[in-house]
Amino acid sequence: MTGNKKGQNIEAYLLEKYAQGQISQTVCDAITALCDAAKKIAELAAQNGIGTASLGALTGAENTDGDEQKALDVMADELICAALAPTGIAAYLSEERDDAVVFAHTKERLVVASDPLDGSSNIDTNLTIGTIFSIYKAEGEGWLMQGRAQQAAGFFAYGPQTLLLLTTGQGVAGFCLDANGQFIQMDWQPHIPATTSEFAINAANSRYWPAKTKNYITQLLTGKEGPRGRNFNMRWNGSLVADAFRIFRRGGIFLYPQDSRKGYEDGRLRLVYEANPIALLIEQAGGRASDGTKAILDIVPTGYHMRVPFIFGSADEVDSYHSQQ
Repeated sequence: MTGNKKGQNIEAYLLEKYAQGQISQTVCDAITALCDAAKKIAELAAQNGIGTASLGALTGAENTDGDEQKALDVMADELICAALAPTGIAAYLSEERDDAVVFAHTKERLVVASDPLDGSSNIDTNLTIGTIFSIYKAEGEGWLMQGRAQQAAGFFAYGPQTLLLLTTGQGVAGFCLDANGQFIQMDWQPHIPATTSEFAINAANSRYWPAKTKNYITQLLTGKEGPRGRNFNMRWNGSLVADAFRIFRRGGIFLYPQDSRKGYEDGRLRLVYEANPIALLIEQAGGRASDGTKAILDIVPTGYHMRVPFIFGSADEVDSYHSQQ
């Protein structure tokens, strides 16, 4: 598991992982670059609505999945791409781009895949937004790999604190951006308890859910009088990083199943940019992550923007969901 050294900055942490042979220098450089970009994104987000800064405004463009882009979506993507360019990685995959950005000066055939700004619908409501990333070595001719090939993954959360959760394959470490602009390791070892009494789902879509999801949520809502024998509370932020961070802090289960709406038949969240990195973090913290039937990290991606159902969190609840008919 990841050691917990209170007060250690991210650079010292990465140097330690490099010395232990867990990650290469290029992976260290890529994570450091992502931290630099995240600081700028956090600063931008904090200025939204001041003067002419309207970062939640629609740009009039759409990303490759047809989602309307907001100003901060585009800025975050450009900041990350520029920060990664000199690090020696081979390619950058972004939820905001149709194709891979291939870099000329490559040290390793490493790929960074990112959702530059998760939860952008929350920009104007002052709720937590974030950046999700995955780092892996590509094999063969293409840039896509199974989730278990990830060498590192994490996410930044921009809220009351700017936070980073990071895994390099041996546990999860949490960092907080301090007043001096340093990501400092928190005095906390992220570990997800197996049992929980909290769940996160968008209940407004219940009429579209498959029977499996309806049956599971019905069990939770019947509380002490139902088959689960205890009460559950629902939480939903509409920001993947916010809901995920809460689960790392106190357990829970997050559900974004496929449903009967057009465009949601195969799920909604992106495997490469969202599900894979979150799933690696979840497994490294003792939880489980699946598409409702199998582990997310075992799915072979068929395209840059492939969508999947996404169920993750406390192991007992993910198992309970799997058992539904």
